[in-house]
Amino acid sequence: MPEIPVFDYDSVLAAVSPAEAIDAVRNGFVQFASGEWAMPPKLYLDVPNGDFRAMPAKGGGLAILKWVTSFPGNPASGLPVVMGVVCVSSSDDGEPLGLVDARAVTALRTGAVAAIAAQELAREDARNVGIIGCGVYGAWAARCLAAAEYGPGVCFDPDPDAAGALAGELGWEAGSREEALEQDVVTCVTPGHEPVVHAPELRPGVHLNMLGADGPGKAEAEVEAVVRCRLFCDEWAQASHGGELTGAVAAGVVDRERVTELGDVLTGRAPGRESAEEMTLFDSTGLAIQDLAICQAVMHAHRQGAARAQTVRL
Repeated sequence: MPEIPVFDYDSVLAAVSPAEAIDAVRNGFVQFASGEWAMPPKLYLDVPNGDFRAMPAKGGGLAILKWVTSFPGNPASGLPVVMGVVCVSSSDDGEPLGLVDARAVTALRTGAVAAIAAQELAREDARNVGIIGCGVYGAWAARCLAAAEYGPGVCFDPDPDAAGALAGELGWEAGSREEALEQDVVTCVTPGHEPVVHAPELRPGVHLNMLGADGPGKAEAEVEAVVRCRLFCDEWAQASHGGELTGAVAAGVVDRERVTELGDVLTGRAPGRESAEEMTLFDSTGLAIQDLAICQAVMHAHRQGAARAQTVRL
């Protein structure tokens, strides 16, 4: 067995810039929507304090399996909520090609999809950003939106230090939840235990990126708020069962006909926003093809000598 490169958290983030992540994930959506890339359903393995997720995908000469966790109580003991590894193999002969830190991959693809959704679904003149939730993934959403030339923005988090740190890094402002909701592109990255977007707070022309609800029982917006918007998602099968749309689907007020997948917008099979007054909502549940896109970028950077890696021999 040859030596296999191992890319840790810092190596991944050094190898792939936010702008490169946006380009890679955009291509992944197009390839998936065109049938060139494949992605079986995500599998969950529940345990008392969290869950494990197995996420396979193939495309572009690679096959991956992302083995990643969600343990919400981990920060109390000094551990990240999300940890794991992405195994990268050749889809031609099965040769293992790399092991990639899943937390960094998740950060980049989460941020990238927020920027892509804004580019496709927000008003053409939209610039200002509201970030609700300034943890690891909210911060990367903000960085990718900034890389896509959105901003300035308002950052809100229950922890004012987190909001202040992110605002200081980007030259934006820390503010209230209500001030964040007044911006053109509102991106929510909270645990999803309770709504942070309420129907009376919606304004004509707003675009909402909902990134935090990644499992059954989670929601960042009231069902009434969801129903009032034009709806988009990364993939219907996941979004209807474990994303922001799940509550509205379960209540019988949203069905498949009302929801457009982002890949269909990117490939021109479906329209995006159709008027400046529309309120659009994008539900991101996190797809393995997005992880594949980031891993493809990491492996390319490594071939070009632009990605540091340790090696292991199995």
